[in-house]
Amino acid sequence: MTIFDELTARGLIAQVTDEAEIKELINNGKATFYIGFDPTADSLHVGHFMALCLMKRLQMAGNRPVVLVGGGTGMIGDPSGRTDMRKMMTPETIQHNCDCFKKQMERFIEFGPDKAIMVNNADWLLNLNYIDVLRDVGACFSVNNMLRAECYKQRMEKGLSFLEFNYMIMQSYDFYHLYKTYGCNMQFGGDDQWSNMLGGTELIRKKLGKDAYAMTITLLLNSEGKKMGKTASGAVWLDPEKTSPFDFYQYWRNVKDADVINCLKLITFVSLDEIAEYEKLEGSALNAAKERLAHEVTELVHGKEAADAAEKAAKALFAASSTDANMPSTTISDDAFVDGTITLPALLVECKLVTSRGEARRLIEQGGIEINEAKVTDVNVKFTAADLAGDGVVIKKGKKTFHRAVK
Repeated sequence: MTIFDELTARGLIAQVTDEAEIKELINNGKATFYIGFDPTADSLHVGHFMALCLMKRLQMAGNRPVVLVGGGTGMIGDPSGRTDMRKMMTPETIQHNCDCFKKQMERFIEFGPDKAIMVNNADWLLNLNYIDVLRDVGACFSVNNMLRAECYKQRMEKGLSFLEFNYMIMQSYDFYHLYKTYGCNMQFGGDDQWSNMLGGTELIRKKLGKDAYAMTITLLLNSEGKKMGKTASGAVWLDPEKTSPFDFYQYWRNVKDADVINCLKLITFVSLDEIAEYEKLEGSALNAAKERLAHEVTELVHGKEAADAAEKAAKALFAASSTDANMPSTTISDDAFVDGTITLPALLVECKLVTSRGEARRLIEQGGIEINEAKVTDVNVKFTAADLAGDGVVIKKGKKTFHRAVK
């Protein structure tokens, strides 16, 4: 299987331009590609994780990554996926965040001569002359086409500042600069970046001729990867000072049954053949896939020692509670299931751990519920009768209340 075929099989590629040429480049290790990261915080979070894994995969296949940190575009702020304007950051904060990013990325990507490089678009964007940009770059963009871009359309009703309107031009200029300076012939980004990326490809071809070799690929970073980065309690960070390895492990151990296989494909290096075996599992048997996912991702971010320790601590915590012979339990009747499932809030009510589903939802969203050792913050989690068969599931409410739900 070629690297392009694997990326496709894992569900990473959403859209491409020049597919045949892209296959030729990345399958033969001829791509110099970039992915941009705007330094909006002092740590990467799991929403960036898919991009990091992609860069690692492509580098392992012989391609050269260019990590672009947006010290310059961070001065403007990307309007994509936003309903309001981003908070303006000082140059000092932006530089600090960029420095933090590089330290974290070094765990995934090998930097050095003829290997990956990191660049900061502040180095060229901040030195541009406004009039020169208007004449040299602005003439290549159609305002009508820009306003049709999804990232701008969704902001038109609430207001789009002229500052943000320039973001597409700045991002396009990045690709143009990287192409001329480093021979960067490919760019990757989330599906919310498609319009901006096409802008860069068109700028290169308009400025350097139709034969200029520049291509784009978009990933499922917005619909899949970015939603991984948020929980009810906030972002899940790669920095262990912000999200401990144990909490990081528990986050992945706690993914919904419907998402675990997709996560294994997108953000781990577990082989597709192994993942296919996990796909055969159902109900509580899927816990094995969740444990594999949690360990693999935690090891990638924090190292094997931290992943082993997190897994051991999680299992010890669960064993200490689940083997208690005095643990109260509730047998869930058939009447409690609707269309073959019971929601977590309804399950908490059935077990008399709360007095109402509203109270249950608040407790779940506040992080006060764990199921089988994993914290649950999604009020839409559901269980089938098969999930509750045998030993059932162990519910932990707060720090000290344990309860078993069985069928």
